[in-house]
Amino acid sequence: MTQRKLSRRDFLKTAGIALGASALTCSGLSYLAALPPEFDMIDTSLGEQDTMSKKILITYATKAGSTVEIAAFIGESLSKRGFQVDVKPVSENPALDGYQAVLMGSAIRMGSWLPEAVDFVRKNQSTLTQLPTSIFTVHMLNAGDDETSRTARQAYTAPVRELLPSADEVFFKGKLDPKTLSFFDRLIAKAVENPDNPPGDFRDWNLIGDWSQSIFPTL
Repeated sequence: MTQRKLSRRDFLKTAGIALGASALTCSGLSYLAALPPEFDMIDTSLGEQDTMSKKILITYATKAGSTVEIAAFIGESLSKRGFQVDVKPVSENPALDGYQAVLMGSAIRMGSWLPEAVDFVRKNQSTLTQLPTSIFTVHMLNAGDDETSRTARQAYTAPVRELLPSADEVFFKGKLDPKTLSFFDRLIAKAVENPDNPPGDFRDWNLIGDWSQSIFPTL
């Protein structure tokens, strides 16, 4: 059998193709690993469409779906109080025209609100400061009543409070389900795994419901 010798140029060309294919494969796998599992993003209107009813926008940013369910639950509660409520993901960049109050919620990732939520506040700051505005944060760590936990929670929302200093805020413990996390987020969760914060659903629906009944008392 005759063996063909590769010239230096042919060798570099072949090696370049192989390296390029490897890079594309790695980048594709990285992209897929960063993708979260699919879940429903709620975009709905609740309550009677009455021209006399006050309208409230609830807009949320979520990473694994837990915040979506809290936003929807609050929306249902507010609609039972007689408000018209729109629940929309912040990724849709909802307009604020026609609303008498705004409620924003975000999950925590890497110690802060999700970037799209902060960007929405920054973009709409002038309007939000003129409306009754409240914010809620969904988190897993630093849920205690000690000073260290309270300080850490305040750090989560510090950039938002700088933009909306008069907004009411509340913190809700969330849900950690590895099945709803991307591969990378599962690695992060594993790296910071704490026996005091195991996976599970820690949302206190009674607490969330009670808060929903007390919000926007002047509307």
